[in-house]
Amino acid sequence: MTTKAEMIAIIKAENPTLQIGDDEQGYTQLNAAEYEARVLEWADSRLADLEQTAAIQRAETDKAALLAKLGITADEAKLLLS
Repeated sequence: MTTKAEMIAIIKAENPTLQIGDDEQGYTQLNAAEYEARVLEWADSRLADLEQTAAIQRAETDKAALLAKLGITADEAKLLLS
């Protein structure tokens, strides 16, 4: 699993600078403090997404292992629970 420090490094490599704004009103580059805050926010968000994905994968693996142990398919388990 990627650590927060590693994720921050990845985001900084992908986005050496950040700016806010739009084409109509123009763009303003974030200062150092705003840049760091935004990078930390993005790192937390990406790590949360990775953890959620990993949890879903673990649940699917656990379910498949249990079904295999019981010797039934997912469809058969659904029939038993209906």
